[in-house]
Amino acid sequence: MERVMDFQRYQQAAVKTLQAATPGMDPAIVPLLGLAGEAGSLATVYKKRLRDGPGYEQGKQQLREELGDLLWYVAALAHRLDLSLEDVAAASLEKAKDRWRPTPEGERVQFDDGFPDHERIPRKTTLTFTPTRTDSGRTVVILTRADGTRAGDPLTSASRVEDDYRFHDAFHLAHAAVLGWSPVTRFLLDCKRKSHRDVDEAEDGGRAIAIEEGISALVFSYASRHGYFKDIRRIDHELLTTIGQMTAHLEVSIHRAADWEHAILVGYAAWTRLREQGGGTVELDLDRQSLTVLDD
Repeated sequence: MERVMDFQRYQQAAVKTLQAATPGMDPAIVPLLGLAGEAGSLATVYKKRLRDGPGYEQGKQQLREELGDLLWYVAALAHRLDLSLEDVAAASLEKAKDRWRPTPEGERVQFDDGFPDHERIPRKTTLTFTPTRTDSGRTVVILTRADGTRAGDPLTSASRVEDDYRFHDAFHLAHAAVLGWSPVTRFLLDCKRKSHRDVDEAEDGGRAIAIEEGISALVFSYASRHGYFKDIRRIDHELLTTIGQMTAHLEVSIHRAADWEHAILVGYAAWTRLREQGGGTVELDLDRQSLTVLDD
């Protein structure tokens, strides 16, 4: 008969074999050091398995045993820290889901549903990035909408080092495409939600715009040290956590870290192509969560 064990029952059984802490000693230290020691033992057994190959018959049994010892120390340490192993396991699954599973299509929220059409980010539109030489000799990028009107001010890279940050509105457009959120895009396309004063101020106003610009600058600094994400499909969790903290009070906070990772990589794919070909037209498609640089 197959044995079924849940985390609560396992922890309750495990702590029955937990020895009392030595007086004056931190009660968590023994299970904490035991956990570290067993992790080393597990690595040693796996090393032997790699070295000796499939002929190492006891390898799987020893791995099972070492993993069991690790689990016992995790349960004991959780108990010493007054934590439920069941809660720890559930929180771990939620963290993994946030990091690795983008929000399913059926669960996506359109933040401007119910607002007038002119206050909604267009579900599909095109914008053109045009590098232009000014009378003073600087190169700026002018962003124009599908109807030919200018969107925002001409942009330089605003740096002593020319790194083509002047194309960075592609990042904001990617946020709009993938997340359905971008205060900067709302400003550029003149679709701020002014019919609702609180939303206009808190979600589409100057502070939200500054936060999004800050995210773009932060990610760009990271990207410059990682080849601008060429051939990179994963972003450090610490960076995504920082973005989550920066946006914790905004509507976009319902999105997962995996959604932000996707939005960033979509933006950099478009930025890279705009940079390589010296401008171009992009197609913004919220339904497909895409930002595509169109062929010339």
